[in-house]
Amino acid sequence: MKSSKSSGFFKPFKNLDALLEGRQIKLHPAPNPAPKATREEQTDYRQEQVMFNDAMADVKRISRSNCPAGPMAAAKPPPREADLDGATVRQLEDLVNNGTGFVVALTPEYIEGRDYRVNPAIARRLHRGEFAIQAHIDLHGLSVAAARERFDDFLGQNTAAGKNAVLIIHGRGLSSPAGPVLKSKVYRWLTSSPWHRWVVAFTSARLCDGGAGATYVLLRQRPLTKKLRKQKR
Repeated sequence: MKSSKSSGFFKPFKNLDALLEGRQIKLHPAPNPAPKATREEQTDYRQEQVMFNDAMADVKRISRSNCPAGPMAAAKPPPREADLDGATVRQLEDLVNNGTGFVVALTPEYIEGRDYRVNPAIARRLHRGEFAIQAHIDLHGLSVAAARERFDDFLGQNTAAGKNAVLIIHGRGLSSPAGPVLKSKVYRWLTSSPWHRWVVAFTSARLCDGGAGATYVLLRQRPLTKKLRKQKR
């Protein structure tokens, strides 16, 4: 009977030979080393190097001081103030600081209306501020119903007082998702409500008076009746 005591040595590969013979495991030979370049191939490489050196013989190295900082050359900087004409600089300063040179009539927000019997020059004069504004009203922040009530009261008071040129501030309505609501309503009230008989002309205001967010209105001394319309024809 064999002793169950260990000899004290661990021999994991003791029976490896018997396992290999029993399973018939084939060991693959190591791959052959890559063949060295032949003398002919080495000669071809040397000829290519000589041809490359001949082609690059006239090329000059570019100084790093002339190289662009990035992969592409930097964009040309804007002209300095010193490069601009003096009159141009003054015009830009007036436009930014005072709005001088900005013509509201040349923008899509400009509105204008007049009686078809009125000379177009009257509307142009009104927009240029040639008529002294005698009263004004601000409809900002009002609902359409409240704005209409204020609008009617304002024109009623001023026509009764014999005032000719007034200013209605309604805002541009650029923040409204539905567009300029009050501005559109004022345009409609001036052209299709009973007040249109009092209106000689109206235009968007100059920038100093609110620009496209306000409207100049030139009023008659008395409303235009059918009898007066026939006399003017």
